[in-house]
Amino acid sequence: MAKKITGYVKLQVPAGAANPSPPIGPALGQRGLNIMEFCKAFNARTGQMEKGTPIPVVITAYQDRSFTFEMRQPPVSYFLKRAAGMKIGKKPASGSKTPGKGAPAGSVTEQQIREIAEKKMVDMNCDSVDAAVAMIRGSARAMGLQITA
Repeated sequence: MAKKITGYVKLQVPAGAANPSPPIGPALGQRGLNIMEFCKAFNARTGQMEKGTPIPVVITAYQDRSFTFEMRQPPVSYFLKRAAGMKIGKKPASGSKTPGKGAPAGSVTEQQIREIAEKKMVDMNCDSVDAAVAMIRGSARAMGLQITA
């Protein structure tokens, strides 16, 4: 018989840097899950990734206080900032404060957008790469990035 699910916890954790401090500790602690077990498993799975990459995680909590977790691709904004050469790290650069007005915050090419779309296809709600490209193009515009050919 399948285990009974008590809930889901959605977090965004830097790759290879999971520790029991907030937001992980409180989120898992209130469900009665083993925090250190999650941290060790997550860090083991993300050890080969670039350190500090934000990884969205969906943790499924079961009634017997066990859990499983599923990792997704980093957010589109992370990929766009990297492609545009914007600062990523402790104090990451944000996009434009007034997108569509004034100077652009950076620029990305159509080829870079297509590469991002191919990476993010598994997590996106679309059927074709062209639809994913259109969604990512919209995100880039909303961030104030200029799209070049």
